[in-house]
Amino acid sequence: MISRRSSTARAEMEISGRGGGSIGVRELDVAVQFATSRRHVPAVHSLASWAEAAYGHARQIGKLRHKAFDLTIRVVGAAESRRLNRDWRGKDKPTNVLSFPGLLETASETKRLVASGERLPLGDLAICAPVVSREAREQGKTSRAHWAHMVVHGVLHLLGYDHENERDAQAMEGIEVKVLEQLGFGNPYAYQTRSI
Repeated sequence: MISRRSSTARAEMEISGRGGGSIGVRELDVAVQFATSRRHVPAVHSLASWAEAAYGHARQIGKLRHKAFDLTIRVVGAAESRRLNRDWRGKDKPTNVLSFPGLLETASETKRLVASGERLPLGDLAICAPVVSREAREQGKTSRAHWAHMVVHGVLHLLGYDHENERDAQAMEGIEVKVLEQLGFGNPYAYQTRSI
């Protein structure tokens, strides 16, 4: 991700079998960076567990063949979100979440890492804390529920899901609803916008 002084915390997640035991090696390694205040931001473990849930769904349905990935979640302020959104998407305003897929330099580098069983970069998420807080208030959601939605939404983008057309949007939203329901959250699209 874009380098800048920030604090970083790591959360290594394992797929858990029944009874809470671990099966296999660490599948998703999540690093969380804070480039803005941590106020009203869920704990690192929560952010990582929500990312793991989206990742786990993709593994369960056979979307991922490789078994070891790295993910960085960077919590940013409005100015950094605006800059990233302007530079990468041509939109000069802050946004809730940006997804940057982990791209390796060459196909041969990817093949070498896959063959060796080494970790691959899943990518980076930049989540704008002030935008997420504002949207949660406007949509009548808890902050925690909206943060969970933004993490799941961002990870699904990194896994190749999109919402550029109606069919793709319905498929992606269906997965989001299912994953969030498994995490104990309601449908993120069934909200009432409040006037503030």
